[in-house]
Amino acid sequence: MNRDEVLDIFRECGAMLEGHFILSSGLRSPVFLQKAKVFQYAHQTEKLCKALAERIKAEVPGVTKVVSPAIGGIIPGYETSRQLNLPALYTERVDGKFELRRGFEISPDDKVIVVEDIVSTGLSIRECVEALRGIGANVVAAACLIDRSGGEADVGVPLISLIEFKVPAYPADNLPPELAAIPAVKPGSRGIQGVK
Repeated sequence: MNRDEVLDIFRECGAMLEGHFILSSGLRSPVFLQKAKVFQYAHQTEKLCKALAERIKAEVPGVTKVVSPAIGGIIPGYETSRQLNLPALYTERVDGKFELRRGFEISPDDKVIVVEDIVSTGLSIRECVEALRGIGANVVAAACLIDRSGGEADVGVPLISLIEFKVPAYPADNLPPELAAIPAVKPGSRGIQGVK
């Protein structure tokens, strides 16, 4: 899939929002990609994740497990793992830190890829990679549907993205006047039910 095809799916699903948004990183942006609106349509999610799985197979052959950070990464992680015919696991925050729970197991022989929905700063992937390495996992790469950092995010491992879509993001104390004039909303999942 190319950039226009991916963004068209977001537009068709009403998932490309414009306004003043507080990202999970705390940065502010005039554009928010509400991936949950895409994930409600299994056929659209399948298209995106199938394309991501093809890219993973081409760039990091031999992956044996897919792990995603909860909450946002669970659906794309699951669907990407289905396309790869691999187990899908996920980490959850416990006292603010990611942990692998629910009886999920990773052996030192596994080649793990972390799959996320959208990357802005890469914080969730970095924290997930750190948690996995803390239990001895061999994390070989990460992947996401959209890298909105334009390739600038450092996730601690090589990052494969379906597309890069650079969207401006600003610190709250350094907003352009047109953005500062609009009330801010926080549509993401970080902060919900113990997610930080």
